[in-house]
Amino acid sequence: PMTVEASDLPTCLLCVCLTGSVYCEEVSPDMTTVPALPKETAYLYARFNKIQKIGNKDFADILTLKRIDLTGNIISEIEDGAFSKLSLLEELSLAENRLVKLPMLPAKLTTFNANFNRLKTKGVKANAFKKLSKLSNLYLSDNQLEAVPHIPENVRTLHLQNNNISDVSVDTFCRSNDTYYLRPRLTEIRLDGNPVVLSKNPDTFTCLNVLPVGQYRR
Repeated sequence: PMTVEASDLPTCLLCVCLTGSVYCEEVSPDMTTVPALPKETAYLYARFNKIQKIGNKDFADILTLKRIDLTGNIISEIEDGAFSKLSLLEELSLAENRLVKLPMLPAKLTTFNANFNRLKTKGVKANAFKKLSKLSNLYLSDNQLEAVPHIPENVRTLHLQNNNISDVSVDTFCRSNDTYYLRPRLTEIRLDGNPVVLSKNPDTFTCLNVLPVGQYRR
């Protein structure tokens, strides 16, 4: 019998297509690439498939996307411009994949989830999140990060548990040159499961309303 590949079949035969939303979850036959999407797609859920790579052309024509959920694939590579044209994208989940570095992220993101990947600090550019002025939720737990990345001003929830972070300084969350600086929005910080001892530098958290969850003594 002839083998049928997922890429040979129309997307809306493999997936559930509703107005503006496409649901491609645990597709059979295995979905190994991003499916061709209907023009007006705003929400894509392609969880628990076998997608391996995201290229610059995969979303280039679907500028209406507001949410992409690619949780639980085997993505190890994303070309740097894959999401760069998605000016309306607010939520992006790349959790439970095999990423070692992050691509450029669109400016309007409010939630970004890359929990359970293989990210190291060298794979996360210093300014990876800097321009994301609307970012509210940042999930980077269960990776291999050695340092806390730059955290934008509006972030409320920050999950960095179970990484390899061994140090934090005053400038990680606060500003060493501004003793009056406050970060009232940042109300949940998880650093548990890292080797860092949070009590080592007591001035590190003076601008925060809450202390991070984590190790305070050896």
